[in-house]
Amino acid sequence: MALSKQNIRSIVMPIAMVTGALLCRPLGVIEEATGHMLTPLLIAAMLFVTFCRVDIKAMRPRLIHLWMLLVQFLGSIIVYYATLPLLGECVAQGAMICVMAPIAMAAVVIGGMLGADINTMATYSLICNIVTAIIAPFLLHAFGNGSCTFAEIAGRVVPTLVAPFVAAQLLRWAWPKGAGFIAARSSLSFYLWIISLVLVLGRTTAFILDTEADPFIEVELAIVALVLCLLQFSIGRLLGSMYGDRVAGGQSVGQKNTILAVWMSLNFLNPISSVAPTAYIVWQNLVNSYQIYRAGKRG
Repeated sequence: MALSKQNIRSIVMPIAMVTGALLCRPLGVIEEATGHMLTPLLIAAMLFVTFCRVDIKAMRPRLIHLWMLLVQFLGSIIVYYATLPLLGECVAQGAMICVMAPIAMAAVVIGGMLGADINTMATYSLICNIVTAIIAPFLLHAFGNGSCTFAEIAGRVVPTLVAPFVAAQLLRWAWPKGAGFIAARSSLSFYLWIISLVLVLGRTTAFILDTEADPFIEVELAIVALVLCLLQFSIGRLLGSMYGDRVAGGQSVGQKNTILAVWMSLNFLNPISSVAPTAYIVWQNLVNSYQIYRAGKRG
């Protein structure tokens, strides 16, 4: 039986993750040689392709966006205090950052593949990352050990999210046929994401191998990340079903900008807590792979 395009994509994602893990050291050398710019450039290119499909006139804030923000920020505080007495501060910080992290850059790409309204997701992606840059410094100061600023977070969000969006909308305005040509080849964004995933998993594996922490705490952080990943995808899909788009809700709440989360953990929390968002990278991409597989079977 021939495999559908969706099923092939669902297989490619785990292969990319295993490849990244096995080649973590050579990939680290490549990242160093490019000044750690290769992954951000790939993500920006991936988003540019996707945003060429987004009509800015169709973008508008919706009530579901407010609910998702409340899940993100109130949820992070609730999770911190629920976990603290049971597993200690390090695990509580790891749990908090897995919820507080904004929507992933690639969420719009994966959501589009699964049939979500990309205008809804693009709108939330911009809102969520801007609000995170405003609110996260206060939470990191309250529950962490360092002072974070709006500019520091914005500096990591603007080049990979806002810049591709602005560039894509300018192209749609100045050269609609060119934007249409790129939009018609939206599958390119998925393959750019696969290359990014290989690099991210390489970095993730190297980080875990080099982390000098109690293995028991690392396991606790990984398990907490798994539970929160499944819980957030479920809550997001529930919210989405209330507003007519289960997929957009699930991807917006469940798929996290783990690169930003790891950076925040390393710089403003107990560095060991970064194992949680590092593990979350694996869990959310396994969930995405399963969802793509299911979508292929239904299709």
